[in-house]
Amino acid sequence: MKSTSMGFSSVLLLLGLLGISAKAYSAVYTANPSNYKTLIANLQPGDTLTLEAGRYTRLTLNGLNGTQNAWITITGPTSGLPAIIEAESCCNAVQLYGVSYVAIKNLTIDGKWLDVDGINSKDYISHDILIEGCTLQALGTDQQTVGISTKSTAWGWIIRKNKIFDAGTGLYLGNSDGSAPFIGGIIENNLIKAPVGYGMEIKFQNPYSLISGMPQGPNKTIIRHNVFIKDDRPSPYGDRPNMLVGGFPNSGPGSNDHYEIYGNFFYYNPRESLLQVSGRVIIHDNIFVGASGTSIYLANHDLPLKLAYVYNNTIYGGSLGIHFANAATEDDTVIGNLIFASTGISGSITNQKDNLSDTVQNAGLYVKSPSTILGSMDFYPLVGKSQGSLIDLTLFSKYVDYNLDFNGTPKGQGKFRGAYAGEGNNPGWQLKDDIKQVGSGGPINDATPPVPPTGLKVK
Repeated sequence: MKSTSMGFSSVLLLLGLLGISAKAYSAVYTANPSNYKTLIANLQPGDTLTLEAGRYTRLTLNGLNGTQNAWITITGPTSGLPAIIEAESCCNAVQLYGVSYVAIKNLTIDGKWLDVDGINSKDYISHDILIEGCTLQALGTDQQTVGISTKSTAWGWIIRKNKIFDAGTGLYLGNSDGSAPFIGGIIENNLIKAPVGYGMEIKFQNPYSLISGMPQGPNKTIIRHNVFIKDDRPSPYGDRPNMLVGGFPNSGPGSNDHYEIYGNFFYYNPRESLLQVSGRVIIHDNIFVGASGTSIYLANHDLPLKLAYVYNNTIYGGSLGIHFANAATEDDTVIGNLIFASTGISGSITNQKDNLSDTVQNAGLYVKSPSTILGSMDFYPLVGKSQGSLIDLTLFSKYVDYNLDFNGTPKGQGKFRGAYAGEGNNPGWQLKDDIKQVGSGGPINDATPPVPPTGLKVK
């Protein structure tokens, strides 16, 4: 590590003379494969470590803690050749133990087709974590190997703008037995392509007690503007939907939490649903294409279905568009959806109205280019089509972006059915196997980690 001519001790002395707390001091380091482990072990709140392009053997973060106003950032290059974190057969490629207020950005995670996870948190609580702009690959040697996995209690995670290719499971958040709840997260603008099993699963939650620092709630986990794509590969441990979210505890902390699922593109599943949910869910302005059976499947799974608001989604293909296998015990509403399937809406629903359903064969009467082929499909409404009486969205007004369509455009009067609030030529992102861009300014972010404090820096 090189320092300025002033020297580290001189910097601290100067800070003291100026009346500046040492806690406001942040450092920027550059690492290479020969010294990154030493530098990581000494990072302090507010520090940034940039890994040069090259190959690194595992990245273990043990007890690394920033603060709410001084995150620690570990990043690869933002352009050019990547910093590649390679797994070993013994261990996950990136391992978190008791980590908080840490951002992991712009890394390539290579599982090398070993029986390991890409990024894993276990044994100790890790909270307020940002994983952004990473590429995770070669993690699909087994259906139970995972791109990003939490196996300890986690809250305040933001998983954003990552690409996960060919994993056994793309994201697996929470433990299989309902322990280690995943609380109050944001999963946005990710591409999860060709997993063996789930693109993403968030596990059901057993009753739990509040831990120091945990948000008291009610909390929401937001899942928005992601692309979930399956292919035909077999699932040896059983077929899985593109995404599944489980239920919440019946009482105590978490019992009034919910998921907000909007602006996502769910594409293709040869044997399962595109989306399966239980618990408390708000599902709106998503596009579902190419289900073999059911596009949106709502049911009692590990825990009951309690609240289900399903509005302004576009569905193309499959035998069932929206199916309630069980009634929601608290409330339900299915409104304003545009569905092209053998059966549009079915099951135990109390409140449904103002939906528009027709056959797959007739979809071309309503939208520009109905298709199951990426690059050819365009479900933007034809002029004067996919419309009906005005829809009152007041019921949903307490939820984030409740009145924005798939493109992030305000719905206006609420006359359109489906995920697009417009007609003619689609001005927004075209459906494809890539990171979804929302409008000219990128995704809508309401939980961005604080910028590390500025101050004197050493390299």
